[in-house]
Amino acid sequence: MLKLLIAEDEDIIRKGLAYTVDWLSIGYVLAGEACNGEEGVEKILELRPDVVLADIIMPKLNGLEMIRRAQEHIRFKSVILTSYAEFEYAKEAIELKAYEYLMKPVDVDKLKEIMTKLRKEIEEEQEKELIIQQRNMGIDTELFSDFEKYSNPYVRKAIEIIKERYMEKLSLEGLADELAVSSSYLSRKIKEETGHTFLDFLNMYRVVKAIRLLKEGTYRLYQISDMTGFTDYKHFCTVFKRHTNCSPTEFIKANERII
Repeated sequence: MLKLLIAEDEDIIRKGLAYTVDWLSIGYVLAGEACNGEEGVEKILELRPDVVLADIIMPKLNGLEMIRRAQEHIRFKSVILTSYAEFEYAKEAIELKAYEYLMKPVDVDKLKEIMTKLRKEIEEEQEKELIIQQRNMGIDTELFSDFEKYSNPYVRKAIEIIKERYMEKLSLEGLADELAVSSSYLSRKIKEETGHTFLDFLNMYRVVKAIRLLKEGTYRLYQISDMTGFTDYKHFCTVFKRHTNCSPTEFIKANERII
């Protein structure tokens, strides 16, 4: 889910957008609201939304200046709402790289269509950035992208099971029994095909999943540890650092740095 912030000074419009649109159904969580531009800047810096839906004419600071100031510190997408059609406003919105410029009263169906399209674009961007980030951390994402490329059918099935059940307690012996082969044979073939031992491969995949959860910013570290199959929190931190050269806490801090 992407985080959305709505900045609009007219209460009836702001509340209408906030509570009559089913944001969850199109992939958004309403993170907060602002009733003027200054509050908007504060809320954006505090809540770090993925998308800001903003009116132009607001007290204290107009919506375009609000976006301009906030974008000096963090990155987000913006959709502009206004009842003013002057060219200069549209021009400034374009300069701020606003995703869309909509006239009020807002057509809710049109708004949902735009926000859905925007969500897909943001998710594609985030996926590309995540892959690049993982590669920069030394994680070979190609290992997990297509297990059909592995020639040995037992290795393919083992990797399929790892990707489906990484959050469970998995062992080489248990996996070998399930596949009706010897653990020594399976261990050897996994090493030959992937270049990694079974345990290293499993832990690397768990770390990849943990990175995604850490970037979401929704869960606590001990929850992520459990959700990715690490029953021991300290072991999770050790394995994470081994594969990324930073601790989970350091990773969070690095991703919270002002852009």
